[in-house]
Amino acid sequence: MKAGQLKATRLLGIAACIAGLAGPGSAAAGGFDNGIPADWQCQGNCGAAGADGDVTLAPGGGTSYGYVTSESGVAGVSLPGVGGVGEATTGSRLLSNLFTAEAGQALDFKFNYVTSDGADYSDYGWARLLDASGAQVALLFTARTSPSGSAVPGFDMPAAAATLTPGQVGIVAGGPTWSPLGADSGDCYDAGCGYTGWVQSSYRIADAGNYYLEFGVTNWDDEEYQSGLAFDGVTLDGVPLPAVPEPATYGMMLGGLGLLAAWRRRAGR
Repeated sequence: MKAGQLKATRLLGIAACIAGLAGPGSAAAGGFDNGIPADWQCQGNCGAAGADGDVTLAPGGGTSYGYVTSESGVAGVSLPGVGGVGEATTGSRLLSNLFTAEAGQALDFKFNYVTSDGADYSDYGWARLLDASGAQVALLFTARTSPSGSAVPGFDMPAAAATLTPGQVGIVAGGPTWSPLGADSGDCYDAGCGYTGWVQSSYRIADAGNYYLEFGVTNWDDEEYQSGLAFDGVTLDGVPLPAVPEPATYGMMLGGLGLLAAWRRRAGR
């Protein structure tokens, strides 16, 4: 191999390596086999678990899923101004890493709403797409305790922005056995307790930008008989969420691409 070709090969390798720092392969977010990713942020009680009681592993998912639960949750975690008569009390939310997306890309994941509450104590869970400032871009879905009828989408809640499969889901009735419910695992307060099973959510990103994905769950009108939300398979166009590069990474990437461009200009003379 000639010296010029060898130099080009090395530059290409450096540029590819640097670009890879910002690419989809660099993000561990979306898989929970090693627990909640380090760059995700929890408020309240969040975790990762394997198959546990009535909550199986997600179809096509990993060996663990992520979850949020109202057990040992904190005050003020809810969707402000929604829910109908009554009020949210305590809950938990999990915020993904900040990720970059292009218009038209598909944000996909699966979720399973689990509740030991029932009757008029209408706990709920949700997922939202937020912009880089934390403002809501889309309420992807809601899942809610209901004595009868559909649990997904949740009643007295805004319409879901994501496409859900199945489109409507009832509750598999009975006191659900699931460790994240704490002492309420296996318990049931009146009609409405149970679990939905795994539901597919798919949302097409409207505008290019940087976003967060948020999962949350909250108690409603009391702090007893806990509820939770399991989720897995979080991908953007089939790959883990591509983290926004740190400023230093941007500099390295641009520097590497600049070297490559300079070599190409010299080689073309």
